[in-house]
Amino acid sequence: MNIKSLSGFLLFPLALLIFAVSDATAKYMSAYFAVPLLVWVRYITQLVFMLATVAPGMGREIVATTRPWTMVLRGSMQVASTMLGLLAFRTLPLAETTALVFITPLLVALLAGPILGEKIHLRSWLATVAGFAGVLLIARPGGYMDGMGVVYALGAALCYSLYQILTRKLAATEPPVRQLFYIALVGSVIMSLFLPSFWTDTVPTLKQAVLILSLGLYGGAGHFLLIRAFHESPASRLAPLLYIQIVWAIMLGWMVFGHFPDRMSILGMLIIGAAGLSLVLGNRVPQPAGK
Repeated sequence: MNIKSLSGFLLFPLALLIFAVSDATAKYMSAYFAVPLLVWVRYITQLVFMLATVAPGMGREIVATTRPWTMVLRGSMQVASTMLGLLAFRTLPLAETTALVFITPLLVALLAGPILGEKIHLRSWLATVAGFAGVLLIARPGGYMDGMGVVYALGAALCYSLYQILTRKLAATEPPVRQLFYIALVGSVIMSLFLPSFWTDTVPTLKQAVLILSLGLYGGAGHFLLIRAFHESPASRLAPLLYIQIVWAIMLGWMVFGHFPDRMSILGMLIIGAAGLSLVLGNRVPQPAGK
């Protein structure tokens, strides 16, 4: 392995760690502030950051697109995924929620058939069945998982799978930075429209303000590292490392919230990870979940 490829292998897990830290931060802050407010701050912070750092160099190229409605729809799916994901994190443990959202690659493999016209192979069907078996082990009847929280997590996975499919449709004409900017723009506009309905007079402490603002910076930094990692190393080599994010989530859930998954949940996570990896080996490369 050359130095360039090695840097990609180092940047990719670091990006996944940043995403996991972002999830943990959002879960922690959701105990004090409304989830829509956190989502609004996350996107408005990213938008301001990109306007200050990226937009001046790109000019109107950062928004010039021949497929504006597809870009807006893609951004809307990302916003919905973020909202549902944070609602799930508010009610469910960190690691279990992360694992549930990681059924996204399995949904992408199935939805790519009717939406993109791709052939659905037997491997995809078997992986999906196995993945949902893992979901049932985590969200089993009589377990400690809140039912509504599970619905939120699965909804986040569905929205994010549609986001990934739309990303495939746009990949040939839209550069990554423009796509990232549209996510920040669409998220800021949508959440700003509803801002009066969830705005409160609660003034955050300095610590809380820093943590809230960090959500947008985590998103931008994580995606930037992902772009750099894929630039340095082939996606097919990095993809098997994707499920390290679940490991990060387990560690942060234990260190920050004092929760460690039980044996059945761990088994479910392993099954979901194995099902996803079977698609990776079949050249269907997933992306990090719910960002």
